[in-house]
Amino acid sequence: MTHGHDRLGDRHEELDEEEAEQVDPVRPPDLNQQSDRSATRLELFFDLAFVFFVARCAEMLAKDQSWHGAAVFIGLLTIGWWAWTSTTLYANRFDTDDAVFRLLTLTAMAGVVAMAAAVDKVDGPTGRWFALGYVLIRLALIAGYVRAWWHVPGARSTVRLYLVGHTLGAGIWLVSVVVSAPGRYWLWAAGVLVDVVWPTATARLKDAVPLHVEHLPERFALFVILVLGEAVAGVVTGLHDGDWQPSVVVTALPAFLVAAALWWVYFDLSGGAAKRRLTSEGEDVTKHGVHDFYVYVHLSLTISLVAVAVGLEHAVLHGSDAHLAPGPRWLLGIAVAGYLFSAAVMQAQLGRRVRGALLWPGVGVPLTLVIAVLDLAPVATTGLLAAVLIAGVVTGFLLHRSGEVRTAKV
Repeated sequence: MTHGHDRLGDRHEELDEEEAEQVDPVRPPDLNQQSDRSATRLELFFDLAFVFFVARCAEMLAKDQSWHGAAVFIGLLTIGWWAWTSTTLYANRFDTDDAVFRLLTLTAMAGVVAMAAAVDKVDGPTGRWFALGYVLIRLALIAGYVRAWWHVPGARSTVRLYLVGHTLGAGIWLVSVVVSAPGRYWLWAAGVLVDVVWPTATARLKDAVPLHVEHLPERFALFVILVLGEAVAGVVTGLHDGDWQPSVVVTALPAFLVAAALWWVYFDLSGGAAKRRLTSEGEDVTKHGVHDFYVYVHLSLTISLVAVAVGLEHAVLHGSDAHLAPGPRWLLGIAVAGYLFSAAVMQAQLGRRVRGALLWPGVGVPLTLVIAVLDLAPVATTGLLAAVLIAGVVTGFLLHRSGEVRTAKV
């Protein structure tokens, strides 16, 4: 009985400690070292704002598929992607999910909402709201890093670089509020460049704060899922607006297979190979700059996937046409090729298997560009793309079984 009471007493003590931890709403930032660190409900809620931001960027590209429209689309999506990425990198190291962190994250989320609502009108007075939304995200992030600098002395050399970069970037963006276009856009570009480049110096620090290598690939994989959702939404919109005509339905099937195959490429091959490298090197990923490459290669993956979504929507919507118009056809071909090229580079560099990456997804790059050259009906274009990608998935499976590609589960 004594032992039973002792165990019961120990259990009560554990519950009291857990309850005390939950009651305290404010906990100072600390380095995330737990091995089971995963995405929180707050992070998933934060991602919802970016769903709408990405969707609005896709709508812009759908309305203007010229080279100018594509350049504007790439620029604005890059800004939003970096806003998400920089916030994620902070949470990866210092998230304690206390009340202060939650309030800062929700403040940043409000900035994303403002950017999403103004993204299609940045060339007018509304563009100032877009800039202010970005500044709000920076201010919330700066406040978080100030807390980390104060409470985690061992992280100060790393935090200092992020503070300098984000503060300079926020200052430049704040100045842009009173500057008219096109000067405003040059300031935005300069602000993001400073914001992006300065923190990369952490790779040169001997005492750089390591990233949580389990949490990082999970977060980026979730963002890839978010963007792939746009491709599925494109198929849905095409079916709906195409009034379910037989030719539209027939075109929608291979279009969906394209989206599914692109998912397979990332989660079974390239993304898995990259995660294996991250987890195998542990803390050394920061010192060797591996995490920088991993992070930034996702920008081209993101841009390509959103463009694929727009191309698929137009292909399905115009499934009854004799020929797919040059704009959507080239957009779809270049976007799929861009995605496969980015995935191949990530797989070759981080997976350390160049031959496997060249066999797939590398071979898919020229094949999809050839399909873009052909002046075919929408169903033929999406059908050929689906055939190439499905064949590639099978090839990837064989490469994985032969050991040519080594991956970890994403």
